[in-house]
This record gives sequence, C-alpha cells and structure tokens, in this order.
Amino acid sequence: MTDAESAAGHMDGIYRAQRHIYDLTRKYYLLGRDRLIAELAPPAGGTVLELGCGTGRNMIVAARKHPATRFYGIDISEEMLTTARANVAKAGLLDRIRLAQGDASTVDTAAAFGVPAFDRVFISYALSMIPPWRETAAHAMALVKPGGSLHVVDFGGQDGLPGWFRSGLRAWLAKFSVSPREDLEAVLGDVAKGAGALLEFARLYRDYARYAVVRRV
Repeated sequence: MTDAESAAGHMDGIYRAQRHIYDLTRKYYLLGRDRLIAELAPPAGGTVLELGCGTGRNMIVAARKHPATRFYGIDISEEMLTTARANVAKAGLLDRIRLAQGDASTVDTAAAFGVPAFDRVFISYALSMIPPWRETAAHAMALVKPGGSLHVVDFGGQDGLPGWFRSGLRAWLAKFSVSPREDLEAVLGDVAKGAGALLEFARLYRDYARYAVVRRV
C-alpha cells in the first residue's frame, strides 16, 4: 500500500460518518473561511482550485459569489467526495464545479481536469491534516498561474487565548488527526521566495487561525 492509499483510507475512516454532519458542526470553529472566499477575487472567466475540498461547501459558496468562474476540487477521501458530489448537484453547480480524488501534495491537475494551472488556488483547514503539508504548500504554489495567488487559512497556535482553551482544543483536534502547523508562516515564506512571490500573513482571533495569501508577481 502506498502512502497516498494509506492516507486516503485513514481519511475515509475519519469521515465515513462525520461527512454527514461536517458542515453543520464545523461552521462554528473553522474561522476565516469566508474571509478567504470573499478575498479570492478571481478574474472573470478564471479558474479556481481547492486542495482538500471536503464536502464542497467552500466551492459552492465561492461559485455563487463568483458566477463567471470555474471551480475545481481535489480531496484524498472518496467518502468526502461522495458528499461533495451530492452537494454540488443539489446546488445546481455541476456545470461549474468539477471534483476528483487525489493527493494534494502530488496531484496532476492536467490529467484530472485538463487544467495545468489556475488563477487562484486555496487550502482551507487542510494543511493541518495533511502529513506532507510542506510539500502540499509548495505544490499548490506550483499550480498558480503567473499573476495568480495561493490562499491559505488554518488553525493557529492559539497563543493569545487562555491555556485551558488551547489545551482543550488541541486535544480535541488530535482526535481527528488535526495538528496546527506552528511554522506555517516560515514555510509559506520559503514557498513565496522560491516562486518569486509575495507573502501576506495574518494571525486572526488572537491567533486562533492564521491566514495567508501568496501572490505571484
């Protein structure tokens, strides 16, 4: 069994039941997602890729906000993609949202979608679940067109929050194989430098979440 197959099986195991209540429960603590969507600002007729698209919630919200844009989603879990496909169909967006199973750190989007690069690529609360997350960040940047941007939101270090909250949150997140990436800013800084891009980085809600945009120039 390959590492990707093992990771896919692990994620399927976590979300086989969770996918049915994922969006209902996660809206209370996946903070910053809607800011990311609001600030995507893709060009008319542009393309947007989400790595780790889960149930498709983010792409559906974004597709409604940006009706002249085509969206593409990758997730390693077929269980989550089953829910995503149903959600996209229910939203009437099958003509503008395409989905495929794949490893975010290595996916060949030209093979999956016939699209080798995108105007916007975004990752929402997925790097904290992906073991090769540094490779995923670098690969995501490689999928951004010249003049495009990579957008990331994920858990922060909660350094500005009470210790009891931080400890409790981390213990709970660990049950779902979620691990906040303490060096996210440094890693994205290296990604930006390697791509000749510019990094914008912010800590939100007393460092509950971290938000970044890497812009190709």
